[in-house]
Amino acid sequence: MTVFLGLLFRNRLAAIGAVVFSIILVSVLIAPLLPLQDPDATATADRFQRPFTEGHLLGTDHLGRDLLSRLLHGTRLSLGVGVLAAVAAATIGSAVGIVAGYFGGRIDNLIMRGVDMLMAFPYILLALAIVAALGPGLMNALIAVAAVNVPFFARNIRGVTVGLAGREFIDAARLAGMGHARIILTELLPNVLPVIIIAMSTTVGWMILETAGLSFLGLGSQPPQADLGSMLGEARSALISHPHTSIVPGIMIFLIVMSINLLGDGVRDALDPRLRSGALSRPRAMTLVDRKGAVPTATTDLLAIQDLHTQFHVGRRIYRAVGGVSLSVQPGECLGLVGESGSGKSVTALSVMGLVASPPGVIAGGAVRFQGEDLIGARYERLRRMRGDRVAYIFQDPLSTLHPLYRVGTQLAEAIQAHHRLSRTEARTRALALLKDVRIPNPEARIDNYPHEMSGGMRQRIGIAMALANEPDVIIADEPTTALDVTVQAQILALLDDLRRDRGLAIIFITHDFGVVAQLCDRIAVMYAGRIVEQGPTRAVLDAPAHPYTKRLIACVPELGGGQRALAAIPGLPPVVDDLPPGCVFAPRCDKARQGCRDGEITLAGSGPRAVRCLYPEEVI
Repeated sequence: MTVFLGLLFRNRLAAIGAVVFSIILVSVLIAPLLPLQDPDATATADRFQRPFTEGHLLGTDHLGRDLLSRLLHGTRLSLGVGVLAAVAAATIGSAVGIVAGYFGGRIDNLIMRGVDMLMAFPYILLALAIVAALGPGLMNALIAVAAVNVPFFARNIRGVTVGLAGREFIDAARLAGMGHARIILTELLPNVLPVIIIAMSTTVGWMILETAGLSFLGLGSQPPQADLGSMLGEARSALISHPHTSIVPGIMIFLIVMSINLLGDGVRDALDPRLRSGALSRPRAMTLVDRKGAVPTATTDLLAIQDLHTQFHVGRRIYRAVGGVSLSVQPGECLGLVGESGSGKSVTALSVMGLVASPPGVIAGGAVRFQGEDLIGARYERLRRMRGDRVAYIFQDPLSTLHPLYRVGTQLAEAIQAHHRLSRTEARTRALALLKDVRIPNPEARIDNYPHEMSGGMRQRIGIAMALANEPDVIIADEPTTALDVTVQAQILALLDDLRRDRGLAIIFITHDFGVVAQLCDRIAVMYAGRIVEQGPTRAVLDAPAHPYTKRLIACVPELGGGQRALAAIPGLPPVVDDLPPGCVFAPRCDKARQGCRDGEITLAGSGPRAVRCLYPEEVI
């Protein structure tokens, strides 16, 4: 509950809504205990008393009844009716939607066509028709408001249920012999319940408004019983001469509806794990920079990452995803970046061009220099010109990075025209040439394909072509061969190697596969928990790994034709980067760790091109 409230109050508007609604709710609940006048007691001699009159804080109405007393009692009635209507509509509508979505077929068609017929009528007119048939009265108004909102819940919950009904865990429940009722109650309902709660939190406000509307027309609460709508209805004849009689209930309706809607938005954010983690927050155009400490001096490297620190600030927790990484690459060189999932490889790569999502990402230190120019803190216009032009990316899953509704040729042409003034014809010609460069068969026909019409290998080639579109100096390839079969992977690697040598490209290749590293890369940098633990020439590192972590990673790779040998997994798990252990972060998993490994910071040290972050390396460097 504490976590939920913390997430709720992180949204300032939701916090305001919660405070306002809490004040209103407490006031109406303790109203019977307050020294208020009888809300139904008339005193015609005191009619239309102004606010702040002695004995009448908010004045009186046309019959001399105390407005404050009627307001609190009427608000309690309106809130009760609105909440009951929301619960009734949610219960009935959700049950209808779950049944329709789960069974599908004719049952779904029959139920949903009935729901469509109800939704064909304007809901206010439908509510008026129900009240006219049942007769005026607050209970009948509640029934009418609940009935007209049942289709809303039925449609929403049916859509969610359809997506869940075909999932594997539902099939597993059927195979386990569970009946329909049990599957609905134990498997579907828990997954749909957050959606129901969110829908209820956002609909209570307008149900109160609808009930007030019916009472305003004289179809809800009947005299002398008061709710907010009937108070407005009785005061409309004196709107000009005594406006306070209308303003008081009007302001209360406004405060209730606005506070409930704001609170409902906060509840939605707190219950949705994607919103809760910030995954659906709209990111800035570039990563937020809050650099502390001195800026490293310039180097002569084509691209140099210098003591880079990238963090994720989530509430009070700080995740140090990259903790002082230094890398460099020269023209025509390929640098392999290796490490377990979560070691910070992709965050390092995205930090180069300020592509780490903010919030929650923050670059907290270091520098990224391209041809001597520091890109951290550069103006967005400068980064925008360089992205895809001088520094390009090849992402891991081209199906998610390519736009599904545009042809691949159109997307390639757009990537070119974003940086160069070319006509549509010239851009298409250039796109066709790129398809030939990456060896797409029959490029004249493939250029008009949509991404889903191509195989995984072809889509990856399109991603490579897009990266090459503007002849960049550096390509950052983030595991571009992970999802490909061995044959296509070999073709992609050969293609990248040929392009690198023909065009003098510098490549930073992120991967888990030491076989890929051995085939393509000139140098290796091994990452663990956001830090470089070893780097050096590829053959030297693979033949004689110095860091225990590197040695264990290589030992996990099977060798073809080498006979049987044990593939010993690395014990334990990588550390959580918001609570890194002191000293060597690999020490809890290392069989060579000693007390000195846990005492203080261990630097990356070595001679020549080799470097290792270890007090007791496998061999002296």
